Amino acid sequence: MSTPQLPSQAPGYWPGTAPAAGGFVSPVPMRKATLADAVLAEWTKIRSVRSTMWTLGVMVALIVGVGMLIAVAVQGSSPAETNTASPLALGFIGVLLATICVITLGVLTISSEYGTGLIRTTLTACPSRSRVLTAKAIVFSLLTLVITLVSTFAVAAVHSSVLGSRSTYEPTGGDWLRATVGVSLFMALLGLLSLAVGALVRHSAGAITIMLGVVLLPMILALFMMMDSLRDVRDALLQYSIPAELAVLYGTASGTGAGPTGWEPVWIMAGLAAVGLAGAYAALARRDA
Repeated sequence: MSTPQLPSQAPGYWPGTAPAAGGFVSPVPMRKATLADAVLAEWTKIRSVRSTMWTLGVMVALIVGVGMLIAVAVQGSSPAETNTASPLALGFIGVLLATICVITLGVLTISSEYGTGLIRTTLTACPSRSRVLTAKAIVFSLLTLVITLVSTFAVAAVHSSVLGSRSTYEPTGGDWLRATVGVSLFMALLGLLSLAVGALVRHSAGAITIMLGVVLLPMILALFMMMDSLRDVRDALLQYSIPAELAVLYGTASGTGAGPTGWEPVWIMAGLAAVGLAGAYAALARRDA
């Protein structure tokens, strides 16, 4: 009696190819996996874990909640205190606090899989490592972009209505774009940089600590550079720190004429995210899971 053959042992069987005569024919249509399949899998993963819901919930609460509190405080202040202030600039504090949530979720999107060992299953199901990282980057960046855009636009609309009769500064269309679309792009790119650091470090606490240092350390170092010989270094750290670049998008820069202006913070962050992702792709291709 001949030994029965499993489907994968049958002659002529190979996914996506026609079997030889007498070979096994799968009842399930076989096709080559695509990037869209990887994106769908990553979307299923990111929306089904509690950390995503909690982190994004706190992010929205910070942007909208702090924005509403500031609106209430401004409404109770004297008109002279807000006479020349841009109403859109009041959203800066909430977004700055929300960067912590974006950094945390960006790191956890990939580092949590290394911590639990799920990355082995992911790479077994999708052997193309570049496709896995690309799918994670697409899903996470679009999710962050959309949520930040909705939150910042809502806060900007409220602040504009509250300060409408108090401020002599009338925001232009460019001001609105930078304070909503520009800030949302900046946050999504910051999240991509965090994702890249998470892929490089493969440790959640370590990667989050590194990214918090990237955000906070330049300004902290600048505070201790009091000597005149370090003035140029101090000014550069202050002007190109992440909080200062966010302030530029909100139109609250120092006005010294140095440092980034307009949409330049977005391009700077895009360059940093591109360099980080390039390193992450290289490391993911060379190192074992």
